[in-house]
Amino acid sequence: MSECVVIADDLTGGNATGVLLKKMKYVAHTVLNMDAIDQNTLDSCDCLIYPANSRGFSREEAYSAVYDACSRLMSRDVLLYSHRIDSTLRGNLGSETDAMLDCLGEDYIAVSAPCFPATGRIICGGYMLVNGIPLHKTSIAIDPKCPVKVSDVAEIYRSQSKYPVGTLDISDLMEGSGSVARKMKDMAARGIRIISFDCITQEDLDLIGDAVIESGLKIVAVDPGVFTATMARKLIKPKEDRADKRILAVVGSVHPNAKAQMEQLWLSQDTNSVLVETAKFLESPEAREKEIGRVVEAVLKDADRHQISTVCGDGIYPENRIDFGPYMDKHGCTLEDATDVINQAMAEIAYRVFTADRTFGAMYTSGGDITISVCRRFGTSGLRLRDEVLPLAAYGKFLGGEFDGVHIITKGGSQGGVDAINQCITYLKEKLYI
Repeated sequence: MSECVVIADDLTGGNATGVLLKKMKYVAHTVLNMDAIDQNTLDSCDCLIYPANSRGFSREEAYSAVYDACSRLMSRDVLLYSHRIDSTLRGNLGSETDAMLDCLGEDYIAVSAPCFPATGRIICGGYMLVNGIPLHKTSIAIDPKCPVKVSDVAEIYRSQSKYPVGTLDISDLMEGSGSVARKMKDMAARGIRIISFDCITQEDLDLIGDAVIESGLKIVAVDPGVFTATMARKLIKPKEDRADKRILAVVGSVHPNAKAQMEQLWLSQDTNSVLVETAKFLESPEAREKEIGRVVEAVLKDADRHQISTVCGDGIYPENRIDFGPYMDKHGCTLEDATDVINQAMAEIAYRVFTADRTFGAMYTSGGDITISVCRRFGTSGLRLRDEVLPLAAYGKFLGGEFDGVHIITKGGSQGGVDAINQCITYLKEKLYI
């Protein structure tokens, strides 16, 4: 049986969700004739999408259509139920959500995270904004079939659903997934069956997904597809793939842009961050080995509590930048020799982490010199290039060697906007289904 069941309010939206799932290597089938479904169809796909085509129905008709579809598709094998709604909240959100909750049972709640960042649809302060404009001030307000005249998501649910509705906003998300999970459990214990979330970015959706998993609650994802895709990669491994689950970022750049990008990453994602005292690498072989060992130990100690670990040279802060002159005089070496020692030490840290903990399956490296050192230390002959994540940020996999197939994104340290590293890490999370 499919492990993900999506009931959509129209065919186009259902297919759009299926495409999002397909991009993450899930086998997704859209079923148009419920009576023609056979067991082979159910067993051969990860995600099954059924369009109820109920957006323009009356509330009673929409409830019946969704309830009937859910009752026929529900199974013990299903790990994720989704109600795919319109990205501008048209249609029968409340009655259709009620139908799925009634069908699945009183131990389920609905989690509404209806943002679609790529299309400019976000929820902030409880209100849907479309490219920065409140929903009720857009052309959707005068849609001839399904007008939407308010922008408050919770208000729409309360006007259409028989169940109590709760909200969690950006300030709640800022407290982290653990706090959000506790608040969700408290709401469910008080009888709230629909929780509507603020959500602006993919990182917000990741946090909400992590909170759902931490809470242990049974949920129906209610959204235009992006949150469903986020929950799917956290709960379901595609039949075609079995990926590792941790990411290591190795950053040695001292460019001011690298500092801004790393700080944005640390603010946006839950990371195990270790700062490297790079001067130690140049003091002596003994000091270098001691610092390598300290950093590796720090990463491995907390790796099981974080999906992302970062190893960053302390030179991103100006006060820590190295005056190479004394080291060059002491060791009789060139500047290139000295920087190569640092690059090799950073590569050694990465190699020891990956060797000690095989759950690390992906890496981000900043700067060509560090990337070359990493590839040499890992014994890979090169990279199978697969995609451009951002301009001058390339995604690929190790080619050959002990760690053949490890995912990697490389980017110049000075390249990209403040969110560039964060976007690269999010891309890797999607590749690893985390």
